[in-house]
Amino acid sequence: MELNLVTEAFKFMLLGMSIVFSFLVIMIFTLKTQTIIIEKFFSKKESKNIDNTKSRNLNSNNLKKIAAITAVIKYHKNIKG
Repeated sequence: MELNLVTEAFKFMLLGMSIVFSFLVIMIFTLKTQTIIIEKFFSKKESKNIDNTKSRNLNSNNLKKIAAITAVIKYHKNIKG
């Protein structure tokens, strides 16, 4: 009786692992296909322009943050000293 239960459990384990493995393989091929399709319809030139705009905005934001931090440190030193 116990041998039958062990073989039954082994069958269920193999079935479950094979279903998960096949799902992951299908998902990988689907994502690769999706990547190829997206790269085909959206050129890289457009993404470079967007990246340049984002980097400019980030640089200006970083400069503003640095200026604010510097002002706070100077103000704090003036209060103590």
